[in-house]
Amino acid sequence: MAKWGFKIQERKNMILVAGSANLDFVVRANHIPQPGETVLGRDFKTFPGGKGANQAVASARAGAVATTLLAGLGNDAFATPIEASLAEAGVVLQAVRVSDQPTGTAFICVSDDAENAITVAPGANHGLRPEHLPALQGFTHLLLQLETPLDSVAAYAQAARAESVCVVLNAAPAQALPDALLQSVDILVVNEGELTTVANHQGSIAECLERIAVPIVVVTLGHHGCCARVRGQWVLQPAFPITPVDTTAAGDTFCGCLVAALSQGADMALALRQASAAGALACTRLGAQSSIPTSAEVSRFLAAQAPHGDGVVQALRQFCGLSPSA
Repeated sequence: MAKWGFKIQERKNMILVAGSANLDFVVRANHIPQPGETVLGRDFKTFPGGKGANQAVASARAGAVATTLLAGLGNDAFATPIEASLAEAGVVLQAVRVSDQPTGTAFICVSDDAENAITVAPGANHGLRPEHLPALQGFTHLLLQLETPLDSVAAYAQAARAESVCVVLNAAPAQALPDALLQSVDILVVNEGELTTVANHQGSIAECLERIAVPIVVVTLGHHGCCARVRGQWVLQPAFPITPVDTTAAGDTFCGCLVAALSQGADMALALRQASAAGALACTRLGAQSSIPTSAEVSRFLAAQAPHGDGVVQALRQFCGLSPSA
């Protein structure tokens, strides 16, 4: 029996990510336009993206983790840079070719204060069906998101649970989730807004977590840091100080690195620390997969960080709605 309570039967640390792959069209501007407003942008670039592909790249770059991505792609030129980025990162791609849909795209405006607004055209991502899940022999972890059809996500989770594969769900973009899906999830990863949606509650972080019946829930909290409730026990990780450039894919980087660390036997405190550092570094660079750091970069970053003081940790506890520690 593994530390977190799910059974892992003598497998190597292999991760399967099933999810979206997009080509991102990114424009930088002074600010994100309001409804009806036209904003004159500046730089324009395309970057490989999509939550599934981003998280697979983050997992692979975390080091020593064999990562496979199951994703739907169109038969078009937009798929080419995505395939090249995955190959460069060492991700094994199992592509489902969807003949009647283009490769997914995302249109992103990034403001000078590093905020972004994203509109996704799913395209071939909607062609990922339950029957496309490969054999799970050899995989220890399955990482899922919500940019592909919900019935496929649920089917993959249920199949992995039946094979004693650890199921990790990043519930993004936010939507209400059926109980049957949550019952198949071992680790749920959400941000504050997603937590509120899944819990169907507007209270504190702690109050919302009490309403979610998943053994382990990890919540990313932006510049505050992150927290995890692990079978009733809390683990807190304050944020690292950075000057952000672009927050695109920071959450995906966090997820991929987190699962990679857990697959290698890290406890939750260490996994949160490594994932937080990787996500912080991703915020200092432009683009999605282009911003995801390597394990060596994360190690150098962490080596340069001063320990968080007790006041910082207490502030994070208070933000989460927890009583002060003794």
